[in-house]
Amino acid sequence: MMSSLMKRFAHAAPVALLLCLGAGQAFAGLFDDEEARRAILDLRQRIDVMRNDSDQKISEESKRNAEEVAQLRRSLLEMQNQLEASRADTAKLRGQVEQLARDLAEAQRKQKDSSQLLEDRLRKLEPSKVSVDGREFFAEPSEKRDFEAALAVFRKGDFAAAQAVFLDFLNRYSTSGYRPSALFWLGSAQYATKDYKDAQANFRSLVQQSSDHVRAPEALLALANCQSELKDTKAARKTLEELMASYPSSEAASAAKDRLARLK
Repeated sequence: MMSSLMKRFAHAAPVALLLCLGAGQAFAGLFDDEEARRAILDLRQRIDVMRNDSDQKISEESKRNAEEVAQLRRSLLEMQNQLEASRADTAKLRGQVEQLARDLAEAQRKQKDSSQLLEDRLRKLEPSKVSVDGREFFAEPSEKRDFEAALAVFRKGDFAAAQAVFLDFLNRYSTSGYRPSALFWLGSAQYATKDYKDAQANFRSLVQQSSDHVRAPEALLALANCQSELKDTKAARKTLEELMASYPSSEAASAAKDRLARLK
C-alpha cells in the first residue's frame, strides 16, 4: 500500500509542480496585465489631457483666428467704403474741375468778345486815313461822317441846305484835312444860289490857304465867274491871268484862256 501511495505521489508530484508553476506564471501574468492596464489608463489620461489641451488651444486659436478674420473683414469693408468715398470725392472734384474749365473757357470767350467789341468801338473813335481830292490825311470818324453827309446834301441839289451844313462843318473842324474841299463845295453851293460875294470869299480862301490843292485851279476859275457875275470885269481878268500863270497845265487854265479872250 505504501508503494502504491508512493507511486501515486510520484506521478502526482510533477503534476503539482506544473500546477504550481502554472499558478505562478498566471499570477505573474495577472500582475503584468494590471501594470499594462494602469499604463494604458495613464496613457489614456495623458492623451485625454493632451487632447483637451489641444482642443482648447485649437478652440482658442480658432476663436482668435475668427476674430482676426472678422477684424480683417471689417478693415477691408472700411477700406472699401473709404475707397468708394474717395472715388465719389474724386468724381465730384473732376466734375468741379471740368465745370471750372468750362466756366474759364466761357469767361475767356466773353473777355475776348468784349475786348474785340471794345477794340471795334475804339477803332471807330480813332482817326483813320482818308483820301479826298488827291490828299491823304487822318480824320476822326465823326469828321468823315459829317463831311460825307454835307457832300451828299450838295449832290442832291439842295444848295441852300448844303451851305448850312458846310458852314457848320468848317466851324466845328477848323483844322480838318477836309477844309480845302469843304471851302470849294461851300463856294459852289453859294454860287448856285447866286450868293457871289460870299462864294468868291470862300474860293479865295481855298487858294490862299491851300494853293497846291487839286481844287485850287477850279476855285480861281469859279472866283473869276463870281467877279463876272458881279460885273467886275477887271478883277475877273486879273483872276484868269493868275490862274493861267499859276496853273498853266490845268484844264481850268485852258478854260480861263478861252474866257479871257471873250472878256471885253
